[in-house]
Amino acid sequence: MKASHHAHAASGKTGSGFRKKYPGSIAKRKIFYIVSRITKGIRMLDVRQTILDALPKDLLLDLEDRLRAEALKANSVVQRELALNPKRSREAEGQIRFRLQEQGYEEVVQLHGGHLLTDGVVVGTNLKVFQPFARFVGPQTGVILGFASMPERKKIPPKNMSRAAGVTLNVSLQSSLFSDERSPKPTDIFVLFLTARDRERGGMIEEIAIGVIGSDYKDFVFYESLENFLGGYGSETQTPPAKPQDPQGGGSVVKLREARKLFVPPETRRDKESEDGTGE
Repeated sequence: MKASHHAHAASGKTGSGFRKKYPGSIAKRKIFYIVSRITKGIRMLDVRQTILDALPKDLLLDLEDRLRAEALKANSVVQRELALNPKRSREAEGQIRFRLQEQGYEEVVQLHGGHLLTDGVVVGTNLKVFQPFARFVGPQTGVILGFASMPERKKIPPKNMSRAAGVTLNVSLQSSLFSDERSPKPTDIFVLFLTARDRERGGMIEEIAIGVIGSDYKDFVFYESLENFLGGYGSETQTPPAKPQDPQGGGSVVKLREARKLFVPPETRRDKESEDGTGE
């Protein structure tokens, strides 16, 4: 077996496509491939945290509820009001579903502090968009959040002028051997709240996900189902500060967030006036 075949097999890539993507000698191709895999892993972690820092968890939960409800509404309208054959029914439902979901998205993001792009111009560029993209400010990097429907789960949504303009912000997320800590950092990244309809059950959504498309619009730089992504908010925002250890040596105790107080029935509450004598 030839050495080149060994090199390709070791890297998991074969054929001219790999040689075209990673030009040069066998050794150079292997180095390019290994570095690209490492930088991709680092980039994904950074992108995920950037989104978590900028987008409130409640925003994503409300978007999920609203967009699922709009999908059901679209199905109900078509079934109840339109006498169409199955093919035209699916097409009509798809159009109505997207318009309802788009409007629902626009209303929800504004309720959670998102700022729709002024005059539809992408921040830091002269590119215009024709869909309701909203900007959320992060501690270091902002997120411009859009909505799109996928043909099916993990499939890039169709390219249009608005999304093509948005992904130009993601050029710095592409892996490069020449980027380092001194390279310019993005002020914003473009993120999509994605839905894929259930092909088997009318009015249902198969998957909702958070996705970031590369600036070349060929692949996702980051993709994660909403269910998994929500786990990233986890204990960091919900765990109360550490308290002195139980003197009895008991195990750890799960506590509610300190900002949320237990409900005490009125008849069991102690009279504050009689306790402290302040009369306040």
